[in-house]
Amino acid sequence: MVVRQGKYQELAERMARLGVSESDFQEHFTRSSGPGGQKVNKTSTCVHLVHVPTGLSVKCQEERSQSLNRFLARRILLDRIESKQKGVLSEERRRRERIRRQKRRRSQRAKERMLQDKHHRSEKKRLRSSASEAVEA
Repeated sequence: MVVRQGKYQELAERMARLGVSESDFQEHFTRSSGPGGQKVNKTSTCVHLVHVPTGLSVKCQEERSQSLNRFLARRILLDRIESKQKGVLSEERRRRERIRRQKRRRSQRAKERMLQDKHHRSEKKRLRSSASEAVEA
């Protein structure tokens, strides 16, 4: 199976967005294991891709085609690089969300307390009024 040219262009644009260049990769090919029969036993279709600056690595042998495995390995590695780069941002976002949830919980608790106090006061008033009516009668 062959990867369309448009897919390679999207991959190149994504690499540019993330600040990753082709020279950052070290690529090794080995023979695949598992299903695929004689084809995978005779040809080196498994792609081992390493992003040198981050040290992230990917091994891809999903397909019988080396070119398709190269494409898939790059895509998987870019996913990991992106999650690592955005991990710092997402950690900060997670912290802010946690604080927001805590504050929201506090406000709900405060609202419940306030409603309980109102109910308690109205109950007191109701008991007072019925007692005063009994005295007048």
